[in-house]
Amino acid sequence: MEIIVRADPDAVAVAAAERIAAALSAPRPVTLGLAGGGTPAATYRLLVDAPIDWHGVTLWLGDERWVPPDSPESNARMARETFVDAVGATLLAPDHAIGDPERAAAAYAAGLAQAWAERDGLRAPDLVLLGMGDDGHTASLFPSDPMLEVSDRSYAAGFVAAKRAWRLTATMPLLHSARELVFLVTGEAKAGVLTRILEGGEPLPAQLVAAGASHVTWLVDAGAASELSRW
Repeated sequence: MEIIVRADPDAVAVAAAERIAAALSAPRPVTLGLAGGGTPAATYRLLVDAPIDWHGVTLWLGDERWVPPDSPESNARMARETFVDAVGATLLAPDHAIGDPERAAAAYAAGLAQAWAERDGLRAPDLVLLGMGDDGHTASLFPSDPMLEVSDRSYAAGFVAAKRAWRLTATMPLLHSARELVFLVTGEAKAGVLTRILEGGEPLPAQLVAAGASHVTWLVDAGAASELSRW
């Protein structure tokens, strides 16, 4: 595990864009899992002018709200508007037209299975960006939510009581299989929960995801790191 602290959210976005550019210099095909939220959006806008060859890169969503694709709440719409359309990359997103979130999650899982880069006989995602909420959730894996226990699917749908809405999300096994996870965490409001996860090992969703992955980087700003004992 690596913890990188930058001065502010803008500096985190720059560092994240640099990490993405380096990861996407790998031989094709390569995949990039996208997160929603303000810091990822700032990162994506920087990618428009980054020296990246987008040929052979497949983008996908770590989670999505069950909303129409033109909804302001859609992670897919945010990604398209911030950089995907500008760079001409391929984005795979759940199909809201299917009409049922659980069937849409199953169809999306099948589509993703065709996109992973094959290396050493394995199918797994490459770089995956993740955020973290001030409750310790990541993707759409929330504390005490049944989707945390899903082990037989790579993507799942569930009604999140805390949000009173359906969410589609990558499951724990899929995130654990990624070659690299990068958490983007900014703001003092998240300092307490970040410390509980990184120094206390509290089994919140972000900690559970990170603990089972092979290569994890926490890219955080000074506000989020303000309660860590080592900074």
